[in-house]
Amino acid sequence: MSKDKNEKFIPSVDEEYIDNVDEENNENTDIVYKEDSDTVDEEKIDTDEDGVIYSGESSGIDADELMAQYDRESAFRRLIGFPGKLVFFIAVSWSVFQLYTGFFGTFPSTLQRAPHLASALTLVYLLYPAKRGKSVEFTKHIPWYDYILAAASVFVGSYHIIFYDALLLRAGSFTQFDVVVSVIAILLLLEAARRVAGMVIVSVASTFLIYAFFGQHLPRTSFLFHAPFTFKRVVCTEWLGSEGILGTPIYVSSTFIFLFLVFATFLKKSGVGDWMTNLATAAVGGQVGGPAKTAVIASALQGTVSGSSVGNVVATGSITIPLMKDTGYEPNFAGAVEAAASTGGQIMPPIMGAAAFIMTEYVGVTYGTVAISAAIPAILYFSGIFLNVHYEALKKGLLGLPKEKRPDGKKLVKEGWYMILPVILIFGLLIGGSSAMKAAMYGIIGCIIIWIINIIKEEKRFDIVKFVKMFIDSLDESARSAITVAITCGTAGIIVGVVTMTGLGLKMADGLVELAGGSLLLTMIFTMFSSIILGMGVPTTANYIIQATISAPALVALDVPPIAAHLFVFYFGIVADITPPVALAAFAGAGISGGNPMKTGFTATRLGIAAYIGPYMLVYNPILVLVNTGNYSTPIFILMVIKSAITAIIGMGGLATGFTRYFKTNCKIWESIVLIVAGLLLVDPGTVTDITGGAIMVAIYLIQKRRVAKAAIS
Repeated sequence: MSKDKNEKFIPSVDEEYIDNVDEENNENTDIVYKEDSDTVDEEKIDTDEDGVIYSGESSGIDADELMAQYDRESAFRRLIGFPGKLVFFIAVSWSVFQLYTGFFGTFPSTLQRAPHLASALTLVYLLYPAKRGKSVEFTKHIPWYDYILAAASVFVGSYHIIFYDALLLRAGSFTQFDVVVSVIAILLLLEAARRVAGMVIVSVASTFLIYAFFGQHLPRTSFLFHAPFTFKRVVCTEWLGSEGILGTPIYVSSTFIFLFLVFATFLKKSGVGDWMTNLATAAVGGQVGGPAKTAVIASALQGTVSGSSVGNVVATGSITIPLMKDTGYEPNFAGAVEAAASTGGQIMPPIMGAAAFIMTEYVGVTYGTVAISAAIPAILYFSGIFLNVHYEALKKGLLGLPKEKRPDGKKLVKEGWYMILPVILIFGLLIGGSSAMKAAMYGIIGCIIIWIINIIKEEKRFDIVKFVKMFIDSLDESARSAITVAITCGTAGIIVGVVTMTGLGLKMADGLVELAGGSLLLTMIFTMFSSIILGMGVPTTANYIIQATISAPALVALDVPPIAAHLFVFYFGIVADITPPVALAAFAGAGISGGNPMKTGFTATRLGIAAYIGPYMLVYNPILVLVNTGNYSTPIFILMVIKSAITAIIGMGGLATGFTRYFKTNCKIWESIVLIVAGLLLVDPGTVTDITGGAIMVAIYLIQKRRVAKAAIS
């Protein structure tokens, strides 16, 4: 089976050897050893006696190095010795704190949020070097200045705890020491954001801070002009208030998001990822283009475990991409399929990207409502990729995997059916109206029960030592996976604080609508470009928060349902991962497939075309996000939903045939163009457009069928 990623955090390395290397080199020992056990060979894909695929050898690429190159949150120090134990202790303690508040209730306001962010800041300075490296190596060395910055992070977080009562009593009246602490906290956060997320988000946050300080000097006739604020008020409101850094984004991060990350880690520890991949292979691996279809389904299922596009590419792509290449798909296409499918993981319920949890606070609905609303769009997205893969395989005559290379589906279901129960449980609780925290806690308990079952099955007894190690290691990995989310939420909080203080949100929304001349379509186009461009340099979570603060209100002002407006900006922030020139998921896929990164990116864009069309569908046809406008009874509403979903899926098929230039046979240029038009008509919710689009597709099919028959006779 594929090696579990968390095993890399505590490597079994001979520390005496490390010491000897340090003494012999007598140099900076920040780089002393490099693990090579994750390198893989693309010449073959191995299976065990049951046909179960394992990824010990798959792509010739070091998975850790690939993650470090394209996923900033994976470019951390692999610490051993005392530093490794210190980080391990802090990470586990952070997870224990979060689990405690999850089970027994959260602490008041900043007492919950400040320790959460301070823990993330501390881990950033201990784990992430000031200068990002490309290699993944083990070290015992942390620079002295990073220890100081980590200690400062503990201090600014503790300030809220130590002076909690005093800060409440003098709310709005800040001392000079408050100013000093606030400035230190803001600088620490910006530097941490630079290390884990890059300069773009730092530049954006800094620009908003500059605006808060100097916007008063703009012409009074400018819509950007605001009342004057003192330096003290700005920095103290940002750090000591509840509407800045420690505002809504960090609140969500310190409650819902962290617990769902724990759930995802615990679920992954149960082996469900490999089980899902093998189940997908058993289900569709033998069909035309089977390996590519496996990638689509496996990535969709992995989306319930992973919220990272690049992480999903590496996790499933190390298996599926070589399989696709072996069956005839070219490298660019193979990498693009995995990139497009993996990017969709963030829009796949029940565990969507972290931004989806923040959406609940902005829209004022439960997470279950968000997950349900995202269900049909997610189905359309993956249907579009699946159909593209299908017609590409038909066009090139690509067969599926032979039976001996496919797992036994019945055996997989019989032996591992219970592993999917936590996902079903959590989805059921969310649909039933339970809070996200309650659903996550029950999901975690369900995962622990699965661990116990798996241990007993493997060891023929309950091995308490193995269980405890799994539990503690999972707490460690959960905390590590939460670092980037917490830091980006905190940094986005700077922006939210400025927007709230200056009233910029309403001004920008009004300005956007005015720029578009009141046109909904133009407003959506402007919002789309801003979301994609910002998403190329800013993590999805921060991108969504910014767009939800500035752009989404403009759509709502034009009578777009709030859930549809927020899903619109959410989706376009995500597709930046497959949109050139900065398409990180596609570049990671190319790194595994050996393809051209830019060509892989453009192919991924074509495959994920539903992600570019879908958000418009949600706005013009809110039925797809299950928004009942009240104009019809429930049975009619259900029929309308089914009708809209079916015609939209058929429309995805029309687009797929047009872009691949294959339907019943190879398409002529005019046929491809007409099929694309037919697909767009079917995607449109109107009855007339549906009938027209369907008629066009039937006509093209009959024309091609006749052409094939003539060719067979001649």
